[in-house]
Amino acid sequence: MKKLVKVSLVLSILAMVSIVYVTILKTGTTLYNSNGDMTATITNEVEKYDIDYVYNSSVPSTADKVVLEEGVNGIDYTYDGLNYVHLSDKKNEVVQVGTGTSGNYSGRLTGYGPDCPGCSKVGNVACRTKEGTSHSLIYDGLYYSDDLYGSVRILAADNSAFPCGSIVKVNNGILDEFYGIVLDSGSTMRNAWAEGVVWMDLAFSSQKEALTGGATSSNTKFSVQRWGW
Repeated sequence: MKKLVKVSLVLSILAMVSIVYVTILKTGTTLYNSNGDMTATITNEVEKYDIDYVYNSSVPSTADKVVLEEGVNGIDYTYDGLNYVHLSDKKNEVVQVGTGTSGNYSGRLTGYGPDCPGCSKVGNVACRTKEGTSHSLIYDGLYYSDDLYGSVRILAADNSAFPCGSIVKVNNGILDEFYGIVLDSGSTMRNAWAEGVVWMDLAFSSQKEALTGGATSSNTKFSVQRWGW
């Protein structure tokens, strides 16, 4: 009977150690064994990742810093201060910093729909996407999925000043601040730029919605985050 009890105790201890080990891997916390028969301490140690900066002269110095690669902490653990296991390496975060000329402007923002006067009525924008395809406001929507900035609203601008694919942070004091991408153009924006005025148009599903969607403002702040593709 005594031998059976000892075997049972050993099995219980092994099971407990296994549970603690799994918990460590999941939580990354430091745990101390409270069983009187075992005094070992299992400790998780986290090695914090560093930040590597990438300086890009084609990005305005006024643009927001952008995380190109997420950082990952490294993890080690020790058992009773004697046995060391390396679980994973750290991976540094990579952050893009612009060093180019300022991309901040003030100007006018309005809205337009695919049914606007002079528009194609089929909703096709003037620019090709990064993938080289056409984009329709009617069939593909008012947003574009950018590799770096995610889902962004479609803007029209003078493409000689703001090339296709340019990312612009927009704040007109009415709508919540948002990121847009220049995928369209128009004679109104080109004529305004020729006179030294920045004018951009925000795409809506219809001209009626554009007139009531809160886009119109003559004191809009435009901050270019990326020039073209």
